[in-house]
Order: sequence, then C-alpha cells, then structure tokens
Amino acid sequence: MTESTKTPRILFVCSKNGGKSQLAAGLMRDLAGDDVTVYSAGTKPGSCLNNEAVESLNELGIDITGEHPKAVTDEVLDAVDVVIVLGTEAKLEAREGIRFETWETDEPSTRGIEGTERMRLVRDDINARVRKLHAELTGN
Repeated sequence: MTESTKTPRILFVCSKNGGKSQLAAGLMRDLAGDDVTVYSAGTKPGSCLNNEAVESLNELGIDITGEHPKAVTDEVLDAVDVVIVLGTEAKLEAREGIRFETWETDEPSTRGIEGTERMRLVRDDINARVRKLHAELTGN
C-alpha cells in the first residue's frame, strides 16, 4: 500500500470522552466504514458515556453502547494523521506532522436549549463537520 492509498486515521478528542468526541467517532465510523480508522479519547475522561449522546445516535441507527471513555495517549497520538478537538474545554498540544483542528461546535445550552433537543442540535452540527472531513480525506 502506498502512502497515497493509506487509510486515514483520525482521533476525536473532547474533555470527558463521553459526548462530543463519541458522537463524532460514531458518526465517522458509520459513514466511513473501513475507509477511515477512528479513535476517540478525552483529556480528562469521565466514567461513562453521556446517555443523551448515545440516544441521539440511536435515533440515526448508530449504536455506541459498547464504547467507554478513554484517555488520550501518546500511543494513539503517534498512530493518527488527524486530531480533531471538539469544543473548547479539552486542551491538547498540536503535534508536528499531524493535521490538528479545533471544532468549536454549536452549544445550544447558551440559547436555553437543553436535554434531548440540545443533543440533537450538537449531533447535527458534528455530523455536518464529519461529512465534510470524510469527503476531504477520502475524496468521496
């Protein structure tokens, strides 16, 4: 396999790795299948997934119930081509040779939108970004 045909490897990061990064990872896995290798992790991982995030993906037929919060590790950072930090809470230093982006995602709670409705809006914002990234990385 040549460098140009190598499968892209992406790490989605948020603070607790229970919500936004898990949403992004689930959406990318569903969209990309085996075309992209997907990781998710947190800078301060929590103890469980955000139930509203899990439910918002279930609404799209995406099941992430087997996932759990994980910490960002040097091993994963050394393995990926792209790091996407979701939101502004997680702080992570960019690494040489790795595409590094911060997605300041929609935060409906600042507009008084909470609960399931909030999570659907967050999911849909992340989904649009994931679709754009997928197209950039795979040409599809």
